[in-house]
Amino acid sequence: MNKIEELAYRNSHTKQRRIVNVSVFGLIILFSLGTAIPLFSILFELIGKGSHQINLDFFTQVVPSSVDAMLAKQKGQPIPGGILNGITGTLMMVGLASLFSIPMGLFGGIYLSKNRDKKMASLVRSLADILQGVPSIICGILVYMWVVTTLHSFSALAGAAALSIMMIPMISRSTEEALNMLPNTIMEAGLALGGSYTSVMFRILLPSAFGAVFTGILLSISRVMGETAPLMVTALGATYINWNPTSPTSAVSLLIWEFYNDPNLVGLIWSTALLLMILILCLNLLAKYISARWRIN
Repeated sequence: MNKIEELAYRNSHTKQRRIVNVSVFGLIILFSLGTAIPLFSILFELIGKGSHQINLDFFTQVVPSSVDAMLAKQKGQPIPGGILNGITGTLMMVGLASLFSIPMGLFGGIYLSKNRDKKMASLVRSLADILQGVPSIICGILVYMWVVTTLHSFSALAGAAALSIMMIPMISRSTEEALNMLPNTIMEAGLALGGSYTSVMFRILLPSAFGAVFTGILLSISRVMGETAPLMVTALGATYINWNPTSPTSAVSLLIWEFYNDPNLVGLIWSTALLLMILILCLNLLAKYISARWRIN
């Protein structure tokens, strides 16, 4: 092959690569739009139908009665009341679940990271992966048998237990991955300077992996915040503000289901779903910011 033929071959090969690159890039843009369009369509639909109902009363009052909602609809007025009982119930159950699942998840992730080659760690890792794929209603049914039947009552405590079961494997696996990204020399240097294993782990390694660990915690919270099925069989719901963890309580996700079953309150579905989506979206954006801000190099 002479130089002219070689040059022609290189030019044709370069053109083919450009065509392939442009085609692949076009497919990526197309699939990205295919993913983004439904998301923005849902968001715009919720804003269009739910924004008019969001006001100060929406955050400071409890759910109105069906009769009050019906009278307001007949007069052409916004539905009175709000979802304060759902907001307080969500905060209480997610808070209780976090108090239990975050320490358990952190210790589980530490164990998996530092015993990665042991059979028990492999078993725990497999169980955590399986638990992440279990339908949430199964977690609710298990807690119903273990907690609700024991206390003889639906309660926020039972709802928090169901949510914590879903949070623990996510936090454990994210903590394990975060610690595995750290070089072993950090642990070795800390131990060589006379630090104990515990002090090196909690004063050096975990702070070094703070971004990835905290991101996993936020993502686990954002996942369980929108769960409805496990709370239906554990927390049940309530029309009033309840701070007693041993009594039935409401949640934002539960209210959406309750509004759906009441034709007079169905107008509150859009505003409640909009609030829940904004909360989850903000948590995910915060998780991405923290992950980028405290990235492990």
